[in-house]
Amino acid sequence: MSTEYGLCDLAVVSLRDTEQESDSGVRGASESNSEFQADSSKDPRLSASTFRYSNGTVKTGSSTDSAASSEVKLCPVHESELDRYCSTEGRLVCSICVTQGSCEGHTVTQLAERATAVRNQLVDICEKMQLQALRIERFIQHTLSAKERAVQVEASSARERVVAQVNAVREALEEEEQRLLEAVHKEEERVEQCLLTQRAHWSKALDTLSNARTSLVHTLTHSTDARLVSSNQEISDRIEEAEGVGDPKDTEKLNLNRDCSNSKLMLGLWASALLLGPSAHGPAHLHFDESSVSPLLSLSSDCRTLTFLPKRQRQAPPNNPERFDSWPNAICSHSISSGTHSWVLEVGTSGAFKVGVCYSSMQRKGPGNDSRLGYNTKSWVFSHYDGDFSFCHNGRNVTIAVVKRPTRVGLLLDCTTQTLLFYDPDAMSVLHTVRQAFTEPLLPACAVADQSISILH
Repeated sequence: MSTEYGLCDLAVVSLRDTEQESDSGVRGASESNSEFQADSSKDPRLSASTFRYSNGTVKTGSSTDSAASSEVKLCPVHESELDRYCSTEGRLVCSICVTQGSCEGHTVTQLAERATAVRNQLVDICEKMQLQALRIERFIQHTLSAKERAVQVEASSARERVVAQVNAVREALEEEEQRLLEAVHKEEERVEQCLLTQRAHWSKALDTLSNARTSLVHTLTHSTDARLVSSNQEISDRIEEAEGVGDPKDTEKLNLNRDCSNSKLMLGLWASALLLGPSAHGPAHLHFDESSVSPLLSLSSDCRTLTFLPKRQRQAPPNNPERFDSWPNAICSHSISSGTHSWVLEVGTSGAFKVGVCYSSMQRKGPGNDSRLGYNTKSWVFSHYDGDFSFCHNGRNVTIAVVKRPTRVGLLLDCTTQTLLFYDPDAMSVLHTVRQAFTEPLLPACAVADQSISILH
């Protein structure tokens, strides 16, 4: 709406549009116009009663003027001029309707008075519409334009920030890659040098041993008894030379140190990519094996949430050789023996839980350590108990310092490098890393003695 549009013009247009609409018990303006002309020829009283609107004022006029203006409307019951408005019934009425008819006792006002009220109301509405139009124009011209410029600036800054961050990460990765490759090459050269030294040493020792043996065999086979008996010193020298050779032993110096390729930066980024990337939270089919769930726990209907049960809610489940009967443990049915696998568990505010892996051959029955996660040679777990965090394996605990208590714990198992990694997805930090020569297929395993833990998908 243009701000230059006059309020009075708006009011007049609104009134003209309103007059074209049908009213209850009143005929349309066009119909009244034609019918009125027909009736005026029959009834001389109507010819002097015509009126029209001019600038919001009711004026009477001749029948000629009524053709171009509004006509007087008659009461269909009393055939008197509809010069009043009944607010109770919301329609135009005549004076007889008010004094003797159906509108007797109703709230009635003069038509001109009602029209004035409507006009004033329309003027108020038009003023509000004009103010609203001004606000809309101001919003379009100023707010939206400013927002558009701000969005362009912020988007440009965001793109620059992303590019700068990626470049920084790329540069750091390239430098770390170069450093690690140099470290691996240096370690390779060291081992190769050790192998060359060992090869030369043991080749010389082999020659010494062979010469001593050849000499002794020659003395044994070609010497007379007198010569053999008188060759004690020579024989002793050859034997001493052979004994001085010794036996070769394999040492760690002859192996490549796997730590030469270790990098906290690379390890953290690798774990973040697998645990926070598009394929995060592991396979959709990962769930707890119902047959393994301890009677101390309840399993959700989707087999992804374990909840510790108070004593009064525990029930004896069906006996199953796969079930843990003493410790609050459960394992998943998904066996892992190759490739790289990752999954995340929601531990929330649980004050006692364990998450990790175990061999499928781990003991399930009894209260001993053989069936207790982290207290035997067949299980590796990240544990939280009594406010402390630790890594547990074979009964040995390694304390883990955390800046912030994790509410989720991610696990990354790489069978190729024999690496098990525990990760905090929220802090994007590695909690603990284990390198172990796993000899059996592994199963995700959990224990909970407070509240609940869940597998996230």
